[in-house]
Amino acid sequence: MHIICSDLEGVFIPEIWINVAERTGISELRLTTRDISDYDELMTHRLKVLDAHGLKLQDIQAVIATMEPLPGAFEFVRWLREQSQLIVVSDTFLQFAAPLMEKLNRPTLFCHELEVAADGRITAYKLRQKDAKRKTVNALKSLDYTVLAFGDSYNDTGMLEASDFGFFFQPPDNVIKDFPQFPVTRDYETLKDFIRQSLKLT
Repeated sequence: MHIICSDLEGVFIPEIWINVAERTGISELRLTTRDISDYDELMTHRLKVLDAHGLKLQDIQAVIATMEPLPGAFEFVRWLREQSQLIVVSDTFLQFAAPLMEKLNRPTLFCHELEVAADGRITAYKLRQKDAKRKTVNALKSLDYTVLAFGDSYNDTGMLEASDFGFFFQPPDNVIKDFPQFPVTRDYETLKDFIRQSLKLT
């Protein structure tokens, strides 16, 4: 029995924080897990920037409401779910991801949650657990699943390392340089071929 784990942002949907940065003009919010490997460092930075500029949850959700899945993502997710079970394992937050998951026909999502004050200020974030992506794969393997995983950033590498088959999808050059052991795919059709070959699909 096999199961597929994937990242969300940069794989099925655009990077949420980059879109917020572009809409608000706050360049400090452009940093993502493609740039900073330490997630706590990244989120601490983001919360400080939001507080400094008075941005609230509803401001970010207004940007998210304008976003659409990446071209071909809906069809690719449908194909994945026809081949295997799919779990999207993301370091985003439920308050951000829910509207976009609706546009992908609601695949299973494991992610984190934000702590939000009554006035809409994001005061903190609550990780589902530390190193959640790797631990998700390890848990599935303990249930005797063969796990195939793909993602695009530093925070996906634990998931890829733990999986039976791990691939990058459209990663930046710095991530490829630091983790040359993972095959790189650049489009959904190539990724399909890797998945078919790895899981011996017809």
